[in-house]
Amino acid sequence: MNIDMIRAAAGRLEGHVRHTPLLNSPFLDEIAGRRLWVKPECLQHTGSFKFRGAWSALSSLDPKVRAKGVIAFSSGNHAQAVAYAAKLHSVSSVIVMPADSPALKIANTRAYWAEVVLYDRETESREEIGTRISEERGLTLIKPFDEPQVIAGQGTCGLEIAAQAAEQGITEAQVIVCCGGGGLTSGIALALEVDAPGLHVRPAEPEGFDDVTRSLRSGKIERNARTSGNICDAIISPQPGEITFPIMQRLVGPGLLISEEEALGAMAQAWNRLKIVAEPGGAAALAAALYRKDEIEGDHVIVTVSGGNVDPAMFKRALDTLA
Repeated sequence: MNIDMIRAAAGRLEGHVRHTPLLNSPFLDEIAGRRLWVKPECLQHTGSFKFRGAWSALSSLDPKVRAKGVIAFSSGNHAQAVAYAAKLHSVSSVIVMPADSPALKIANTRAYWAEVVLYDRETESREEIGTRISEERGLTLIKPFDEPQVIAGQGTCGLEIAAQAAEQGITEAQVIVCCGGGGLTSGIALALEVDAPGLHVRPAEPEGFDDVTRSLRSGKIERNARTSGNICDAIISPQPGEITFPIMQRLVGPGLLISEEEALGAMAQAWNRLKIVAEPGGAAALAAALYRKDEIEGDHVIVTVSGGNVDPAMFKRALDTLA
């Protein structure tokens, strides 16, 4: 993985990806205790940053290989992104999703013409299911985060952050990234290392599902004891990736942990002050900036709102925190 792969991905994404803005609100600045800048990837195609990596991966395939179809496993956002990217490339897709994924994410994935295969994340392995179907049908497996071309695509978000920060005169800041397996976190870190070395990445995770934070602390890959049971489903992975972890170990600072209540509060503030819709996992970085401000240094902090695919009932639950 290197900056050249990220720049090449940016070239393939041009004309297909949305360049999301960098937003600011004085009301959020006051809560955060510093200038707070929000990168709303919830405005990206399919409602999350995942479209970047999906398009990067599919567009890098040999056309003859791509024509046979692709398969992916995901709790929802990577699922939708791969399904939509496959549809745009006029190829078939099979998506392996947890049976307890939000209904909206399952419905959206099917709406992109994907074949959805549901599994029990507590008793079945998505990797085994995905590998078996891939081998049986000759499909290319597009992994959700531990895949170089996916990481390269996610890194294009970092290129945009670097350019937008420079426009605002920001040369030093902590960049907090919603983190599951580390694809977005490592991709952004690689981009900023070259284009904005004064911007330093930190991962945000839910309490109790802090595999990346613990791995960075111990120096080895740590697993989560559970893989479900938190509203931040979009950023719950069993462990960091074999490719993403060394990158994060080299470039990423200590993790920040947030509670479910703080995720809901951040969702409410994102809607109230920025008029954007965030899902719980997609609001983790914003929650860290708002409610873990004593663990952050500097006059500026930049956060990703990585996804906005939230069921109405969960969004109402978030908005109720404003009452």
